[in-house]
Amino acid sequence: MPEALVDAQSLAVMSLDWLMSSAQEGESGLVWKATPSDAGPDDTLYSGSAGIVLAMLEGYHHVGDERYAIAAARGASTVASAVGHWVDSSLYFGLAGMAVALHAVHDQLGEHFAGEAVKLAAEQIRGRFDGERWGDDFELLAGNAGIALGALSVEDLELALLAVTPYLRTAERTAHGVQWEDRAGEASRLHHISHGTLGIVSSLAAVGGACGQPELTALALAGAADVVARNEADATGFLVPHSDPQYRPDLVERFSYGWCHGPAGDAQVFRQLAKVTGDSGWSSLGDRCWSTIIGSGLPQQLRPGFWDNSGRCCGTAGVLALACDRFVEHDQDMDFAHVLVDDLRSRATIDADGARWSNVEHRATPSALEPEVGWASGNAGIARELLRFARIKSGQEPAYATTWPDQPSAVG
Repeated sequence: MPEALVDAQSLAVMSLDWLMSSAQEGESGLVWKATPSDAGPDDTLYSGSAGIVLAMLEGYHHVGDERYAIAAARGASTVASAVGHWVDSSLYFGLAGMAVALHAVHDQLGEHFAGEAVKLAAEQIRGRFDGERWGDDFELLAGNAGIALGALSVEDLELALLAVTPYLRTAERTAHGVQWEDRAGEASRLHHISHGTLGIVSSLAAVGGACGQPELTALALAGAADVVARNEADATGFLVPHSDPQYRPDLVERFSYGWCHGPAGDAQVFRQLAKVTGDSGWSSLGDRCWSTIIGSGLPQQLRPGFWDNSGRCCGTAGVLALACDRFVEHDQDMDFAHVLVDDLRSRATIDADGARWSNVEHRATPSALEPEVGWASGNAGIARELLRFARIKSGQEPAYATTWPDQPSAVG
């Protein structure tokens, strides 16, 4: 068996073991905090238990260890108990994401309580809609676009349509297409998947395709056109600024390369558009994103702040997800995926409790941050991608146990 496979799978299992050791007993089941020293539990998809539940399902799917299925069910029990009082409705920070995890537990483990909690979450989300949005945020992580994708994941097409329809009347016309504000009253317009235009584009395209609504698909294409026109790389690459006018220039860099604000996430949206439209031009844009990524210097820490995160949202694991998608869909070689896995291995802290990662904040002293448990910046997101890499390298089925709401299934 190739050494790289042994290392990737072993590292993933050790990272799941650290998650197991970080869990605490709660009133309803297992509880996780975003970091072990946090004061209270976190049930979200982004940084807490909902994302960890999906990582545990991935571990169970991959190695068949019943411990992971039990942990997923017990973690889901805690998430379900929080549904009735959770105040946020969004995908990554609220009920929509919690419902995604609960739906997966119901489907894969047959837990009836989880299915009932999904219904309650959807009911509460509907009841909080003000006719346009669920709060100040109006994008994928915390707003309508993410709620729509979460609704699709739990097979609630009616809720998905409810969430995206306001984008038809709130789009702002630009020279090359359309854009939207990401947060009420914010002057900057963000362009990428996590908070910007492409996140809304991804949602519009997914819902338009699933519900047979061509006007939503057309609006998605107009939003994508605006972002494509902002490309500042040459004709072989793709690199769009974070925002215009630049949001918080004192803290936020003009260009990024990860899932959240860079070509690793842009390429996921172009995959969605190619899937919905059948237009190979979107795949070509994905190729250009990949060219920019591999030429950027990541995952080397070339300078303070350049590549200081191993996680799925802003770091190495998110790029690994795209590398594996490209292998499945385009027979892309896995050379750069190996580079990314080697980097994750080199940055891991491994001891008797398992493996975990400390991201870096170069403006703080000490710069090493406390290891996190969740999907965005911690073990849950990293483990999920390492397990898939290991399956691909051994010739096994590359599909995830659970399709992530904003990452289309890869079909070869």
